[in-house]
Amino acid sequence: MNTRPVIDESAGPIALSASFNNDASCFAVGLDSGFCVFNTDPCELKVSRDFNAGIGSAEMLQRYNYLALVGGGKNPKWAQTNVIIWDDAKQKAALSLPLMTAVLRVRMTKSRIVVALQNSTHLYKFSQPPEKTAVFETADNPLGLCCLGTSLVAFPGRSPGKAQLVELESGNVSIIPAHASSLRSIELSRDGRYLATASETGTLIRVFSTLNCTKIAELRRGVDPAFIFSIAISPDSTMLAVTSDKSTLHVFDLPPQQTAPADLGRRSQSPHHTTTPTGEEATSNQKWGFLSKIPLLPRVFSDIYSFASAHFEMGDEPTPGSSLSYLPALGSLPNRAQKGILGWIDNSTLVCIGTGRDGRWERFRIGERPGIVDEGQRSVWRDGWKRYLGS
Repeated sequence: MNTRPVIDESAGPIALSASFNNDASCFAVGLDSGFCVFNTDPCELKVSRDFNAGIGSAEMLQRYNYLALVGGGKNPKWAQTNVIIWDDAKQKAALSLPLMTAVLRVRMTKSRIVVALQNSTHLYKFSQPPEKTAVFETADNPLGLCCLGTSLVAFPGRSPGKAQLVELESGNVSIIPAHASSLRSIELSRDGRYLATASETGTLIRVFSTLNCTKIAELRRGVDPAFIFSIAISPDSTMLAVTSDKSTLHVFDLPPQQTAPADLGRRSQSPHHTTTPTGEEATSNQKWGFLSKIPLLPRVFSDIYSFASAHFEMGDEPTPGSSLSYLPALGSLPNRAQKGILGWIDNSTLVCIGTGRDGRWERFRIGERPGIVDEGQRSVWRDGWKRYLGS
């Protein structure tokens, strides 16, 4: 007879979602009972609000006291068709954006609000009341993919695999045919120069110039298909990090920034094509050495691979096909808590966070590791972790 005590799965908070602010100095967590805000490094709780009801999405406005909240979980605080702009200084709702269907993601700057739905993306001016400036149709976007910079917003196009870039001031739209299959992840660099994309296949990450839609890099995560969890570009736009359901963090070099020629200085509706780097720069991260130079071999021999990788913890959350004991946030994978969410603290430090009952924070360093690797060889290693929901 089994005499072990029954584990109370209802004990303790559950993280439904997590997201970094614009510079990854903080991250907000939507809980089944409210929300909280943490300092990223060191990982320290800054704000905790108990609503006794679920917040499926919490997005910070830089380091200000405003957050965009969407109800979620088994007992939502608000309807999942409403975006609540929460003023935490006054601890009350400042604005409300009612939508027709469930809100999957919200992004904010001091002047703009972007809301991603299943088949459309809505743009607003951050005003009282908010002014809707545009609505764009998209292909199915169940993960709520969207990125908001100071002058650009990016989200899926109307056809699977395409990305739309919209200039906020002029309204000009560029379409980038990024992949053959539906987008799985997109990310704008902090300076707005680069857009990185991955598809549901998860083998390649492509990087485009937002100036003229040129593809500037194609990076191979691996050969086997994978679910891409997160893409993040370093603050100086020299490196790109990616996580997947292989429980691996990969870090790639990005090509040096170059000034665009005069005839490419204006964003184009159709992407230009550039030649790939040559010489030592092109082969530095080619996994197969001299084989990459032999013609007619499969492209996997000549693709650019990560210069370093590391394992990150995914915890004990159920995998697809099983069931969670709680409802994950809208905009996340079915039956799976969000894992591997990346944020660059600086150009040599990455933080990786996950949600669920086992909410983890992990810090990784990038660079030369004295005494561990050869001189001049860069690596990625974990040098700190904690369960941020723990006491």
